Amino acid sequence: MILRLRRNFDQIVLLTLFATGLFSCENDLNKVKLYQKGKVGPVESARNIKILYSDSGDVKVEVTAPLLERYEAERPYTEMTKGVKAIFYDDGMNVTSRLQADYAIRYDRELKMEARKNVLVVNEKGDQLNTEHLIWDERTQKLTSDEFVKITTKDEIIYGNGFEANQDFSRYRIFNIKGIISVKTQEHATDS
Repeated sequence: MILRLRRNFDQIVLLTLFATGLFSCENDLNKVKLYQKGKVGPVESARNIKILYSDSGDVKVEVTAPLLERYEAERPYTEMTKGVKAIFYDDGMNVTSRLQADYAIRYDRELKMEARKNVLVVNEKGDQLNTEHLIWDERTQKLTSDEFVKITTKDEIIYGNGFEANQDFSRYRIFNIKGIISVKTQEHATDS
C-alpha cells in the first residue's frame, strides 16, 4: 500500500512539474520575430577599440571608437553608435587627414563605411569638410557624399550638394555648388 501511494505521489509530482513548465513558458512575439528575421543582437561587442588597417605592413588608417558592435546578417555590418575617429597615414606614417563622426556603420563585405551626424574631415593643410553623411570606400580610397557639404579653406568657404575626394582629402570636387564666400585674413587685408 505504501509503495502504491509512493508511486501515485511521484506521478502527481511529475505531472505537476510538467504542467507548471508547460504553462509557465511564455513567448514574447517581438523576440520571436527578431529571431525569425535574424536580428538577434551583436555577435561581438567591444569598448574603447583601436583598429589598424595596413597594406604590406604599413599602417594606412587607425580607427578608434568608444563602442563597436558587429552583426552577422545577410549583409554583415559593424556599428559604432557612440562615435568614431579615423586617422589616415601616408607611407611615411605621417598624418594626411582625420575623420570623425557621431555614428558610423561599416559594411564588412563591401568594405564601405558610412559616417553620419556631425561628420568632420580635416586634411594636413587644415582644409575642413563638414557634412551629415559621408561614405568612405576602402577599395577605391574615396570619400563621397550626396548631401549638403561645407568646405572651409584658409581662403574660402564653399557650400554645395554632393562631393567626392581622395581619402586624404588633398583633392576634392564639389557638385552643385550653392555658394562661395571669400575669406580675407588680417594678413591679406593689410596688403591691399
